[in-house]
Amino acid sequence: MTTAVEVVVVAYGAPELLDACLGALEGTLPVVVVDNSSRADVGVVSQRHRARYVDPGRNLGFAGGVNVGLAHRRSPTDDVLLLNPDARVAPGDVDRLQRFLRAAPRLACVAPRQVDGTGGGDDRVGWPFPTPLGAWVEAVGLGALRRRVDFVIGSVLLVRWEALEEVGPFDERFFLYAEETDWQRRAREVGWGAALCPDVTAVHVGAGTGGDATVREVHFHASHEAYVRKHYGPRGWQVYRLGVMAGCALRAVVLPGRRGRAAVDRFHLYRQGPCRVEAQL
Repeated sequence: MTTAVEVVVVAYGAPELLDACLGALEGTLPVVVVDNSSRADVGVVSQRHRARYVDPGRNLGFAGGVNVGLAHRRSPTDDVLLLNPDARVAPGDVDRLQRFLRAAPRLACVAPRQVDGTGGGDDRVGWPFPTPLGAWVEAVGLGALRRRVDFVIGSVLLVRWEALEEVGPFDERFFLYAEETDWQRRAREVGWGAALCPDVTAVHVGAGTGGDATVREVHFHASHEAYVRKHYGPRGWQVYRLGVMAGCALRAVVLPGRRGRAAVDRFHLYRQGPCRVEAQL
């Protein structure tokens, strides 16, 4: 195969997870580590695995970190494997992913099947794009109708260099979450696709470097607000927001215990506005 693969890892602390991530690659691929945490031990791990280490001096978020990594890759005509530091994939599986990617001329990116590294089974990798109507479909309990794969998650994502060139970098308005959703939506708009490769398996320790769960929840929903506002405007966001709140109100009534309380918390988050709450963190 004539096109090489280069790996971009956006790290934030957790040097032990980064060590396992880079070790699984067995030194077979060039790697750029962008350290959003500016920690010396992350640099030590990167150097031990002969990865190029880049410290941007502040936490740029995932999209910003990816863009820094893209700027530091050795060649603009290498396909790029975006790899979370809490994920592991073997070199042979990267080869298989690339063969799958290159077999379809308008495939922008591909993700493998992923299993939870804590023993929790398969993670869902392929999702439909968030939409105002989709929020209401979920709210009334018909989420099973929304099983198509519009985009694949970015924890282990092989991206075709030609698509990167045409679509452009990640949108840095997304600090954490939904940046890969937005990029694949933009790719779809110019004729590119995304796919799941179920014959390749990666291991992912979900939120292994994500810090406080409540803060992650705020970032996740704030990014969805930013995505919906970007692609559907203020009116579309209000339709989406009301759909989520309606679904949360229903679940708060019918679900017991922790799940019901989580629905109440999410209702209040959307009532205040996730982006507004995120700005106060």
